[in-house]
Amino acid sequence: MTDLSHDDVIDNWRLVQAELAEAAQAAGRHLKDVRLVAVSKTHPAERIAPLLQAGQRLFGENRVQEAEGKWPALRQRWPDLRLHLIGPLQSNKVREAVALFDVIETVDREKLARALAVEMARSGRRLECFIQVNTGAEPQKAGVLPEDADRLIGLCRDDLGLSLAGLMCIPPVEEDPARHFDLLAEIAVRHGLNGLSMGMSGDFPAAIAHGATHIRVGTAIFGRRPPLI
Repeated sequence: MTDLSHDDVIDNWRLVQAELAEAAQAAGRHLKDVRLVAVSKTHPAERIAPLLQAGQRLFGENRVQEAEGKWPALRQRWPDLRLHLIGPLQSNKVREAVALFDVIETVDREKLARALAVEMARSGRRLECFIQVNTGAEPQKAGVLPEDADRLIGLCRDDLGLSLAGLMCIPPVEEDPARHFDLLAEIAVRHGLNGLSMGMSGDFPAAIAHGATHIRVGTAIFGRRPPLI
């Protein structure tokens, strides 16, 4: 387990907020236009609650099953929180995901998009969605390839009527993220999409400089993740 205390987590969160504000100012952007998504995957509810008490309201989780075990009770206490799914979503978990999350950031293929549209129509829950783009064309990573993104965006928005908030990417760890952020922004502009979920603990100032509207920060807030059991 991480050895950070609750006070350490709050101090880290405040430091990230300060760095976010500094990066926004340096980029000539308004702080209100950049949202911090605290990535709480693998961290238990008792570790998340202090952040909610301090005012953080956006959180990101990777796995539906893990999120089901901790977020319903937290939402009862803080009904205004918003939960983003930032990990891959299998089609057989769509019903659970639509019931639990507020935003799906990882729409990356037609089958998933169609399943989400059907479930949202059935449940009456209309979630915002981001399309995940595999900007580095990494075979081990989820996301639609850049050359296929236009078609998937058109399908999701025009044919299926999904509420598209924007695009999401995770740049290759060994490459300069700036060119990946630029590529994502170019695709978004081409389609009139405003949301850009990009930037994590190690590169979020660069992401803000390239137009990120949502940054996903876990390690810089919570410390290293405990191992999955």
